[in-house]
This record gives sequence, structure tokens and C-alpha cells, in this order.
Amino acid sequence: MRTSCAALSAVLLSISTSIWAADYPAPKQGDWIAKDFKFHTGETMPELRLHYTTVGEPSGQAVLVLHGTGGSGASMLSPAFAGELFGAGQPLDASKYYIIIPDSIGHGKSSKPSDGMKTSFPKYDYDDMVEAQYRLVTEGLGVKHLRLVIGNSMGGMHTWLWGEKYPKSMDALIPMASQPTEMASRNWMLRRIMLDTIRNDPDYNGGNYTSQPRMMKYAITAYGIASIGGTLAYQSQAPTAAKADKIVDDRLATPITADANDFVYQWESSHDYNAGEKLEQIEASLLLINSADDERNPPETGITDAAMKRIKNGRLFLIPASAETRGHGTTGNAKFYSEQIRQLLKTAPQRTM
Repeated sequence: MRTSCAALSAVLLSISTSIWAADYPAPKQGDWIAKDFKFHTGETMPELRLHYTTVGEPSGQAVLVLHGTGGSGASMLSPAFAGELFGAGQPLDASKYYIIIPDSIGHGKSSKPSDGMKTSFPKYDYDDMVEAQYRLVTEGLGVKHLRLVIGNSMGGMHTWLWGEKYPKSMDALIPMASQPTEMASRNWMLRRIMLDTIRNDPDYNGGNYTSQPRMMKYAITAYGIASIGGTLAYQSQAPTAAKADKIVDDRLATPITADANDFVYQWESSHDYNAGEKLEQIEASLLLINSADDERNPPETGITDAAMKRIKNGRLFLIPASAETRGHGTTGNAKFYSEQIRQLLKTAPQRTM
């Protein structure tokens, strides 16, 4: 069943409609149940809960916004992203667009291992997550065509899959901080080490822990510093050993709020990702937004350039590296590319199913 409320919960976003200050309509939340959802493993859940957030009215052109690993719809409502895009006169002005932001499987308030199933929860991958998003949009919300699908990091990889699996469902695609190629190289190596560190912590106990594994914060901190932040930015922030130690100490002192099983499932879901085999099937206008200092998607390998040549109507916007950029985290700030989005939406032809 589908339910909705007038505003995002205070716990999730620390706001309410009475104090809403952003220059766009107050977000609304809802839940929809996907019946008999079949995973790529062959397992089926009789009821898969999909939580979502919307901004704007259903009469507007639909835009699907997809979050990164470990995030949720709430994480896409930051001042740096929504505050740069959803307001009056901005590229995704919510008075004109109907913005849909799902919590992907295993994330936010959608069904996840920590709801009670722990490691009995079906192993999901990106194809499962995208299929669930599609069912939510089409069956749950009754949206038959999207003006735009835009996603960041994991959401960017999901955006590539949307273009391949449902090529007639949208006018435009904006994958960000991502490549359409196989999950491999340093990106997967670091993920593998992080996940193995958590699983091999005796506290983890095969997923049947009574408290969160103590090594989890070290694994997360190491992966984060290695794969996000920007080389120039770190040099500026930590030019001495003392300042570098302070950053590490501060991160280790920050409480880890993620559940270990949820976390392991979220990151392992990327293992079989590979959107590189069906790029020719993409029909929508595509704008790839990456940053030159992205640690997980380094442009110098040439992999992205080669992939882009296979897309009928695609182009790359590469944000130059600077002390102001944050490597893989750069695309979390829409000020770097908001005008690129505006121009794409001006030129992308409106298509129908």
C-alpha cells in the first residue's frame, strides 16, 4: 500500500514544514510495497518495502534522483545539492518538475537486513535495485515517462543501468561520479578489503553480532580517506603530520551509525556491476559528470573516454581538479555543474514511451 505524509520526519531531516526554509516545496515521504519481488539470485520477498521522497507535484515533469551507497533520499536534500537545483529558477525547479527520490533496497527506510532478517535477507545487486526503482516509479507512483534520471556515485551507476534496461523511459540521463565499466581495479580492491576487515572482526560473528564490530570504524575511515576527498584538498587541509593526525582522530571519534550487515550488503551489491556491455542500447541524451580528481573513477585510464564513444548522444563534463574540489565527493556539490544540467534540459528532445 502507498502512504504519504506532509513533511519529512524530524528524525530524518531535523526539519518540519513549519520551519522549512529552503527555496523549494517541502518534501513529502511515502512507502510502497512491491509484491513478490524476485531478486537476481532467484529468491523472492512477498513484500519489499520501498520508501521514497518527493518534491513538487505529480503534474510536473518527472525527475528521478538516485543516491549513493549508504545514503538515502534525505542525503540528496542537502543545501549543496537540492539547494542548488530544486529552487525557483534553478535547473530542476520543483514548481515545474516532480522530483522522486527513492531509498534504494537496503538503504534508508526501505527493506534492509537490519529490519530483522540479518544475513537471511536476499543478496541484492544493482540490477535488483534498479528494477525496484522502476516498479516504484511506474507501479507505485503511476509515472510512465521521466524527463530525467540523475544519480550520484552508486546512483550514477544505477543511472547507466536505467538507460540500458529501460531505454525509452526517459528523455535524459545524468550519471555522476561513475563509469559504465566493470567494478574493478582500485575501486573494488578497496571495497573488498573494507568488507573483509568487517567480516573478519570476531565481533561480527557471521552477522549475528550483539554490538557493532569494533573494526568497522577503522575499515570505513581507511576506505573513505583512500577513495574520496581529493588530493589537492587533502594537501591543503593536512600539510603537516599533526594536521593529518587531527583529521584521522576526528574521523575515528565520529560514531558509526550504520548497521554492519546493512553496510556489508550495501557495498557488496556493487561487485557484479558492469554497464559496459550494452551502452549502444542507450537512447536518451546523456551527460556524464565526473571530476578530474575522482579517486574511484580516474579519467587518466581512458576507460571512460572509450565508453563515451559508444553512446549515440552523450558527452562528458569533467570538473577540473582544485583545492576546492573533493575528488569522488565533488559531485555532491551542484554548484560545479548546475548550468550543465540546465543546458541539457533545454536541448534534450522530449520523447514518449
